Amino acid sequence: MTNNMMNSTAVYPGTFDPMTLGHFDLISRAAKLYDHLIVAVASTSIKNGALFSCEERVEMIRQEIAAAKLTNVSVEVLDSLLVNFCKKHGSKIVIRGVRVYSDFEYEFQMALTNRKLNSEIETLFMMPSENLSYVSASMVRELIRYNGDYTSFVTPIVADRLTKIQEKS
Repeated sequence: MTNNMMNSTAVYPGTFDPMTLGHFDLISRAAKLYDHLIVAVASTSIKNGALFSCEERVEMIRQEIAAAKLTNVSVEVLDSLLVNFCKKHGSKIVIRGVRVYSDFEYEFQMALTNRKLNSEIETLFMMPSENLSYVSASMVRELIRYNGDYTSFVTPIVADRLTKIQEKS
């Protein structure tokens, strides 16, 4: 039996505003499963209270990937439909993180929509490590808004950038 997951490219899309330890956990684990993982950073965010521009988010993720020596991971801007991005990059696999049931409902709808748009696209759901299952970017944004301690929820590079944001406000 051959391992079809290896020798392939997977795409992990998201806004990553900001990238959390939960995101980085999934990046690190998915990188072990595929020859190439593309972290696809959404060019625009519809989330309330966006903290970083797309360029800043891409830069931070690239820095963390380099620091972790994840040589098979690249970071690209996602500025199209995900199925078109996947086709352009030769991927038929989308990785999505699912923390709680409400995540699954939304992700399930998106996976079915993507499958309808391109029947070759498969969405694989990954759960975060248990100790990170409650961490979300929206929670981190809320901590920033009210000057809470966010440092145990984000990577060091992201924590540095968030500290600079707080110092300016």
